[in-house]
Formats: sequence, structure tokens, C-alpha cells
Amino acid sequence: MNLFNVYPLYNITPVKALDCTITDENGTEYLDLYSGHGVISIGHTQPDYVAKLKNQLDHLGFYSNAIQNPLQVELAQKLGKLSGLEEYELFLCSSGAEANENALKLASFHNGKSRVVAFDNSFHGRTSAAVAVTDNKKIVAPLNAQQVVTFLPLNQIELVEAELAKGDVTAVIIEGIQGVGGLDEGTTEFFQSLEKACKKHDVVLILDEVQSGYGRSGKFFAFQHHGITADIISVAKGMGNGFPVGAILIAPKFEASFGLLGTTFGGSHLSCAAGIAVLDVIEKLDLQKNVNEVSAYFAEQIKQVPGIKKVKGKGLMLGIEFDFDVAALRKKLIIEKHIFTGSANNKNLLRILPPLTVKKADIDTFIVALKESLKELQN
Repeated sequence: MNLFNVYPLYNITPVKALDCTITDENGTEYLDLYSGHGVISIGHTQPDYVAKLKNQLDHLGFYSNAIQNPLQVELAQKLGKLSGLEEYELFLCSSGAEANENALKLASFHNGKSRVVAFDNSFHGRTSAAVAVTDNKKIVAPLNAQQVVTFLPLNQIELVEAELAKGDVTAVIIEGIQGVGGLDEGTTEFFQSLEKACKKHDVVLILDEVQSGYGRSGKFFAFQHHGITADIISVAKGMGNGFPVGAILIAPKFEASFGLLGTTFGGSHLSCAAGIAVLDVIEKLDLQKNVNEVSAYFAEQIKQVPGIKKVKGKGLMLGIEFDFDVAALRKKLIIEKHIFTGSANNKNLLRILPPLTVKKADIDTFIVALKESLKELQN
């Protein structure tokens, strides 16, 4: 049997990793400034994390959600404390797409409506409703397109208000900072007006923090930069540091009932151990402080690099925009300079999503490699 060929692959085979360094089968070391789409939050094979998972696996890896699992309670309490959202409730699942799927479903159950407002260049996942609210027709099958979704540009609140006033919108879903779309984001004025409009029209405000959450933006959640509250917050990627973990944080106004939501693998003993370990390490190493310090350092050092049109994003969720397609630049950085970076729907944008443990010295290495690569491509 062959693999279903849906991924264009670089000819690199990682065999081990530590913190921000990946080593391939030939012993070549790579600086990881992409962390597998922003998944590696506390560094590859972080010792406390590895120990926690090994210990849990020695005891119990999985059983269904039909029994008591104190690890779920511990995870919820620690997440509430670190995020400052202790009054919310937690539903655990296994991925960002599953989190957004449940967020949209819960919203529709809550107010009995079905149309969704999403935004241009959004990405929310590849499952039924999640992909329907993703602005990429290439990955939306006819089956998914049956969902009724209205896409609007960011930062034009009057267009949003006009749609909500029609009375049939169940939810507005928006990323704290757009990931795949290219690091665009709503302004504080837009987010605050959006919150007010949703409350006025009984519309659920869903903040997709799958990539921008867990400290990556410089605050625990990116929407917290804007002084607003969300009805439902979806999380995944950095939540498990590579172990499949996802969740939605649910505001107190939603009422739970048996069978309303469900999952087979979400909230397993092993996934909860991973989630608890991540939160413990974030707190122990004060990674939020490191994110802000390294981000500020990056902002200064990147000024050395000529030809940059704009630097987008916040914290360690960054995009470097040029006035040319960066595919060749990204390839050169990976193959010749041994540095992983990411791409976006914006073909002129290089995405920087390192582990939150990244050091200033790593940024120095990147800046040197970037300047060299740009010069070499010009010659």
C-alpha cells in the first residue's frame, strides 16, 4: 500500500529533536523556526514533558469519557488559571478542526440559527463546518459547501453589522491572528465593535485561537490584546506540544446536557498528561516573558534586513512580507541554511512560528542566514 499523495515533501527525514533543533537521518541539524505549523510550544522533547508522558503511559493511556478522569479536571483548572478564564468550562477533543466543529455546533444549538459569518483568508480546519468557514475553495468539497457561510473582509464592521441585523446568523468565527491566511488581524476597534454587535443580535462570538493561543501572541490568547471577551474559544496546536489535543473554552451562558457534545479520543489520560505538562512548563519557565523579550529583539534585528515590505503579527507568530514570491527563499533557507520557516496563502510572506523557548541567539542565526540568502538570490 502507498500513501495517499496529498503532501508536497522536502527530502528531509528528521529522526530526533531537542528544543529548537531538529536532526535528520544524516546528522544534519536544523534550526526550527516553524515548530510544525506552530505546534511545538515548549520545545521538542522537553524533559518534563517527556517524563510526564512516559509516567502516564506506564499507568493508563486511554479509557472512554464514561468514567472519572481527574486529569481532565486538573487540566481545566490549570488552563483557567494561566489564561485568566477560570469562569469558563472546558470540552476536550483531539484537533483544531474538531474544536471549531464543536464550537460552531454549540453555537447553533444555543440560538437555533445556522448561518455563519467568517472572514476573507480565514482558515479554521478541514472537517465539515470548519472547512466551510475556511476561505479556500480548493479544499471545500460540494458536500461542505452546503453550509451557509458569508465571508467578509476584516476591519469593516459596518458590513458585519448589516449581516447580523438580518437575524439568521448563529456565529461569527474569527482568528485572533490569521495563520495560513498571512498574519492579518482585526484592529482593537474592530474586535470591540464585533463583540458589541454579537451581543446585540444574539450571535455567538467564536475566537479561533488554535494557532494564536497558548502564549504565542505575547498574551495567553491573542484576543486578550483587545480587551474583549469571547463566547467560545477554540484551541489546539501548542496545547499538546505535538500530542493531538484540542479543546473549546465555553462561556458560562451556555448550558450543558448529556450527549450535547462528544468525542472518543478527546480528554484521554495520555492527552491530558501532555496538556498538563505544557501548562506546567509554560509557568515554570515563564515562557510568556520569553515570547515578549524575543519578539522585541526580533523586531529590532529584522530592521537590518533590506527589502522587507512589512513585518506582521505579534509575539512569536510573525510574518515577513516581501514584494516577491518567497518560495525560492524558503527553499534556500531549508536546504542550504538548514532553517525551517513556513509559507502562507500570501505567497510573498515568510511565516516565523518558533517554539516559545527560542533564544535571541537563534534569531541572530536566522538574520544572518536571511541576509545571505537574499543576497545570493539576487546574484
